[in-house]
Amino acid sequence: MTPDSLLVQEVAPSPNHDARADGAEPCILLLHYTGMRDGAAALARLRDPQSKVSCHYLVEEDGRIIQLVPEARRAWHAGAGSWRGREDVNSRSIGIEIVNPGHEHGYRAFTPAQIAATIELCRDCVARWPITPDQVLAHSDTAPSRKRDPGELFPWDQLFSAGIGVWVEPAPISGGRFLSTGDRGQPVEAYQALLATFGYGVVIDGIFDDRTRAATIAFQRHFRPARVDGVADGSTIDTLYRLTILQSEGRSWTR
Repeated sequence: MTPDSLLVQEVAPSPNHDARADGAEPCILLLHYTGMRDGAAALARLRDPQSKVSCHYLVEEDGRIIQLVPEARRAWHAGAGSWRGREDVNSRSIGIEIVNPGHEHGYRAFTPAQIAATIELCRDCVARWPITPDQVLAHSDTAPSRKRDPGELFPWDQLFSAGIGVWVEPAPISGGRFLSTGDRGQPVEAYQALLATFGYGVVIDGIFDDRTRAATIAFQRHFRPARVDGVADGSTIDTLYRLTILQSEGRSWTR
């Protein structure tokens, strides 16, 4: 396999891939953590035919970048999920796995070398494919009910400062009215409409159900990581609203 990026330091082919559906090109850059005890275990699983999982790139803790699947092929990293009403995220994405034990094995901050390498790799990918800043996503964004990665310790603000993804400074956390599980009515419906407009897979029915809570947690992990509790407080709603306004106006994301 010939590497797609000059940043790749090692090629470790995985058999776990197939053709992108309907000739789709990548328009999403999806970031994960490996959620295993170390990089060696993650690499072994991503190459195991029995696991039926893979990714395009793996970023080790020392910043080494390994390619497993050609970008033209559909790697099996996203699983069931959706973004902006479209499923089969694998056919429309490039998957980057970043070595980190995750929430189940001692979640910790990503290393500076990893973040530097991830930034350069992301820059390289978005330069070669039609991936807009608002399509640089967390795995948890596309599968809120199942996934937590790369999690609230991932420094999305650093990526944004380097020209990758979208970000606004989160609104301060304070008191006041909030929406949470079991709430019903027009305020919930308006909040769900904001989530759906931005891209999350929620039903706009005015009922703050488990699906709405999961999307709220995913949003908080990505854009308001200071408190991840699934409660749509003023800070969460304001931060989401400002992101959605920028998106709807088609404005350039200010860095």
